[in-house]
Amino acid sequence: MRLLLAGALISCAGCASLPGRPTAASIPADPDNVKDFAALYGANCSGCHGADAKAGPALPIGDPVYLAIADDPLMRNVVTKGIPGTSMPAFAKSAGGMLTDEQVGIIVSGIRERYAKPGVLGAVTPPPYAATEAGDAARGAGVYDAFCASCHGPGGKGTPKASSIVDGSFLGLLTDQELRTMVIVGRPDLGAPDWRNDVPGKPMTPQEISDVVAWLSSQRPQFAGRPYPAAGKSAGEK
Repeated sequence: MRLLLAGALISCAGCASLPGRPTAASIPADPDNVKDFAALYGANCSGCHGADAKAGPALPIGDPVYLAIADDPLMRNVVTKGIPGTSMPAFAKSAGGMLTDEQVGIIVSGIRERYAKPGVLGAVTPPPYAATEAGDAARGAGVYDAFCASCHGPGGKGTPKASSIVDGSFLGLLTDQELRTMVIVGRPDLGAPDWRNDVPGKPMTPQEISDVVAWLSSQRPQFAGRPYPAAGKSAGEK
């Protein structure tokens, strides 16, 4: 009996190494149970915001200045629901995405833990993330000339130093809030300063920020994007 039992155990042990038997490493993980920040960020965020959250086609969400004006509830809401009308999609299952609420929280807290720098603004009080007063486009033209024209040129049409910021395709990709965030935070990855440093020693006021955003918004075409060139006439067409 003991010999039979020993033989059975040896036989079962050999099954674990049979050709074709899946290993633990080859079994796909349950997506809902992925709890590692690096894996979640890499799969869902890095394509737009960069591998280190500081360089990419979209706003660098690892910028400490951005993290100083955007609190966790705001970031969680953006990751959960996305930004309608822009390239930022909803990621939470509750809004049609693929992440659990816990995974959204892991992404938000992970970004904060890795990239936020308490005291990065010193004694300066930052402008509010969202506008608390209406902007005036007419005043905004003057604000633009004072704070932005040295890089972006007359009328915002660009210079060798910086690109156009009134291009219809560019403005069509951004909401007014995204424009505001960009004015406040800048784009350090592209050499664009934040609201404190457009003019050294003269930070923009919250009202000036609202005004220049209103001016930029007024340049947005009704139908964003470059128009197609007129089609040539076909043979025989008058």
